[in-house]
Amino acid sequence: MSQNSNLFLSIGKPIKDEYGQTIGKIASFALTPSGKFDSVFIEFSNGHFSKQSMDHLRFNGAEVTYISKIKTQASILCSQIPLIWRKNQALEDLQEKGKISPALYKEIQKNFDGVLTQLKNDAKILIEKSDTEVVQCEKEMSALSYAVVNLELEHEIGQIDEDSYRSAFEMLQENLKRVSSRKNDILKTKSELSNLLLGESNNNETINDPETISIETPDLYETESADDAVVETESADDAVVETESADDAVVETESADDEISSNETTDLPEPPVVVYVKEIGKAGI
Repeated sequence: MSQNSNLFLSIGKPIKDEYGQTIGKIASFALTPSGKFDSVFIEFSNGHFSKQSMDHLRFNGAEVTYISKIKTQASILCSQIPLIWRKNQALEDLQEKGKISPALYKEIQKNFDGVLTQLKNDAKILIEKSDTEVVQCEKEMSALSYAVVNLELEHEIGQIDEDSYRSAFEMLQENLKRVSSRKNDILKTKSELSNLLLGESNNNETINDPETISIETPDLYETESADDAVVETESADDAVVETESADDAVVETESADDEISSNETTDLPEPPVVVYVKEIGKAGI
């Protein structure tokens, strides 16, 4: 109770985000009938007044830190989803050992599946919010970088004195560092959620990847002499050899979509096919 009472001392005190920026101050707390702190009322620096969960606050003596909603919710999901997995696995073990009736097993498993589905949906929504926040951070970083460039230009041509330049430069660099850190934290949180969902998918689903067939392209031309050219085809498809000039032999292979029907007859033997091509005028094919 004494620890809870100490929280009242933070009323009117400033609140900083995880990166040291003051974002507002504590106005009041909301307590349950039993005296437990349930939520906090915050007046943000932009004048907006909001009621927030106590989960978003970290108290370290007189310092109060506000944790972003994305990180707070992700932390809850990253603890709850694995917990449901373990409970579901324990339930299956009990069923296999005959320590629970089939009817009760199905009922409890259905409840677990419902909770897990909801948690997974919440994680997906949070990933989408993370993407939106990352885009916002990138826009803010772009604007800050543009401001730095313009500051450098104006300072270079003597429009801004040295003291003003240094003060503005430090301010812009500090904000760039803060936004960059925030972006990296969001990306890390998103990665943790994605890996969590991927792990759940691997634990419960068997993914059959389609077989990938690798087709090696054979060497079509091998020169034996100045007068003779030996053309060898190694694929299962038929090869059409056309002679377009006395010096060049052009080999065109038909695509798989236009493959010659197996019912058609051919004078050529089954592949591999070896065709000797002579220069026109000296010998025929």
